[in-house]
Amino acid sequence: MISKKKTLDLDSIDSKILSLLAKDAKQSYAEIGKKLFISPGTVHVRIKKLTEAGLIKAIRAELNYVALGFDITAFLGIYLEKSNMYESVKTELKKIPEVVDAHYTTGNYSIFAKIVCRDTEHLRDVLSKKLQAIKGIQRTETFISLEETLSRPLFLADVDE
Repeated sequence: MISKKKTLDLDSIDSKILSLLAKDAKQSYAEIGKKLFISPGTVHVRIKKLTEAGLIKAIRAELNYVALGFDITAFLGIYLEKSNMYESVKTELKKIPEVVDAHYTTGNYSIFAKIVCRDTEHLRDVLSKKLQAIKGIQRTETFISLEETLSRPLFLADVDE
């Protein structure tokens, strides 16, 4: 869930730190500091401040699912029986490891989710044995991705590397 905390007034250094982390979160404080001409200690303090303010949700690795044997990426439009069932369905979706992304949406679907599976048999099992078993899901529409065209973070500042 997106934090509802008061947002900070970001200066150009904060924006550049966020952009550098979005491009490559493996960078050390020293590497970031060198690029921005500030000390590693200053980078550490600012990252801590940005995290406490809820502007940095997590720093994690972006996995190559295909290299890990997960050849199918699919998107699901999920129809709920009743909109007030959203919270319970959300809780159940979080228990399914193949669901890697989910959004409460407007439009035709109540929830739009992204799942990754090893193959079509795995996809079928996830759909029939896990997702359709969730109380409150009326039905789903599945869209199989043929190719990921674009996946990138939002960059808040231009940063020379």
